[in-house]
Amino acid sequence: MIDLKGKKILITGGAGFLGSHIVRVLVGRGVSESLIVVPRFETHDLRKRSACEAMVDGVQLVVHAAGTTGDAEFHRDHPAEIIHDNLVMGVELMDAARRAGAEKFVAIGSATEYPENAPLPYREENLWTGAVASSHAPYTIAKKMLLVQGQAYRAQYGFNAVHLLLTNMYGPGSETRKGFVITNIIRRILGAQREGKAYIEVWGTGQATRDFLYVADAAEGVVQALEAYDDASPVNLGSGWEISIRELTELIARLMGFEGEIRWDKEKPEGPPRRMLDITKAERAFGFSPKTTLAEGLKATIAWHVANSQ
Repeated sequence: MIDLKGKKILITGGAGFLGSHIVRVLVGRGVSESLIVVPRFETHDLRKRSACEAMVDGVQLVVHAAGTTGDAEFHRDHPAEIIHDNLVMGVELMDAARRAGAEKFVAIGSATEYPENAPLPYREENLWTGAVASSHAPYTIAKKMLLVQGQAYRAQYGFNAVHLLLTNMYGPGSETRKGFVITNIIRRILGAQREGKAYIEVWGTGQATRDFLYVADAAEGVVQALEAYDDASPVNLGSGWEISIRELTELIARLMGFEGEIRWDKEKPEGPPRRMLDITKAERAFGFSPKTTLAEGLKATIAWHVANSQ
């Protein structure tokens, strides 16, 4: 168990969606804000070795939450940018951290690292049973290489690198300029309400299922792993349940008072038919247990977007 107080902690992506919530959890744990290092892209481009070395100087703990990602459309249009940015950042940052004498490196991975044919719910031992979805391969494989690198550095150097597999997140705050599922649905409904439209359009058939983890719960899990998880094998952080995109969209519409038509664009991609993580390992290893119900989380998320859409 690592006592986080007094540790200098680097949070890449610390000004972003997940990262800002991780910072909040750390401060709540009693970590001084002066000891939390949050690099900004404008001054420290982590695709450059020199920036990585500058950021890890004097740092004891690293949480690598930065990444280039987005919705299905962004993945379709920017595959080269996605694989390059994520690969280079991960390789250079972990190596720089190890050489600088960092005590621990927590890599934020993704549920998309699981093969398309992995049995549900996704369990960590099935991570290498098949090929990943081709639609997200540049991102997925770059993230998966962080796991391979961490395991190799642990084996050769004794470096304490751990890998977390996170499911779809949502919550108050702006995720990225590209948007994610719940954010996109909320924004489309807000747009329809402002413009007086009687319908919204959503990609796919609505039949695909996903699990959604409230971002504050995800951040709590990351910090719990930072404190207490020390193992070469990856570990899931998810909600432990799944919902179809159709049910999700209808629920958001009800919560927002939108009574218009939901039109499904079946020509657009919707990804794997199902995705849900088994979180038993995280519960046993470091006590991870999501606290926020979907309804509670959606209400808070909707309220944030309403307040920030003016």
